[in-house]
Amino acid sequence: MNTANKFRFPRFLRASERRSLSIQLLRVGIVITSLFVLIAVLAPAFQTWGWIQNPLESLSNPIHQPPSGQHWFGTSRQGYDVFSRALYGSQAALQVVILATAISMIVGVPLGMISGYRGGWLDRVLLFLMDTIYTLPGLLLSVTLAFVVGRGVINAAIALSISYIPQYYRVVRNQTVSVKNELFIEAAQAMGASTSRVLSRYLFLNVIQSIPVIFTLNAADAILILGGLGFLGLGLPEQTPEWGYDLRQALDALPTGIWWTTLFPGLALTLMVIGLSLLGEGLSELINPRNKSS
Repeated sequence: MNTANKFRFPRFLRASERRSLSIQLLRVGIVITSLFVLIAVLAPAFQTWGWIQNPLESLSNPIHQPPSGQHWFGTSRQGYDVFSRALYGSQAALQVVILATAISMIVGVPLGMISGYRGGWLDRVLLFLMDTIYTLPGLLLSVTLAFVVGRGVINAAIALSISYIPQYYRVVRNQTVSVKNELFIEAAQAMGASTSRVLSRYLFLNVIQSIPVIFTLNAADAILILGGLGFLGLGLPEQTPEWGYDLRQALDALPTGIWWTTLFPGLALTLMVIGLSLLGEGLSELINPRNKSS
């Protein structure tokens, strides 16, 4: 997701009004995201307590049952309980997305700091490499990598993370370039501080302000791409409760009036993306120093 093209509040709003709206967006995003995290954590307990069906248990009868008291979201063509698979889908999504964004952050942030601080040929090579990756569409790159690495949580996370590394790199590298000539950095260098000490103690905390924003916006984007991979049959192993996979399996039944097998996985995916997007936008507006004085 290109954070440069994201939503901005209207310019006619005062700084205090933008801040108030940012706080409201942040609160809504926190509530929605926290709800999905809670569902993902408690889904196995719900099954143990008998509140939901086993998402991998195929019911011989009834198949394609509409929503009812017994099956709140109905049943699918394979005989699965749609409600339990929708809940477990949040678990699969969070596992892949958190791992993917963590990998890209762990790789991209140090590379950006080293590149910006060192400069020279290393900076030029890394810039060229990251710009090349950044120009490729995220879904296309993820699909290509998924073909190479195969299915699975870790493999899907690796396929997603590659396209996000340049975003962390570019932001951190640019901030490092603007900070490395500050007096406190020159003072540390004059006192003989090693490169690793300068990066970890003096630069790190000054260049990571935008990391939480990138993390949440990338997570929202990763949910969509993971759904696309699942829809194409390239995400997690078959039968795994995953929203994109369930949407693919439900597509053929939609013209016959079987709407619930498509609605609920799609709604869950959409709500989670909205929650993460609102969380990211709220953080962005609150962290951006220009919005505090304009």
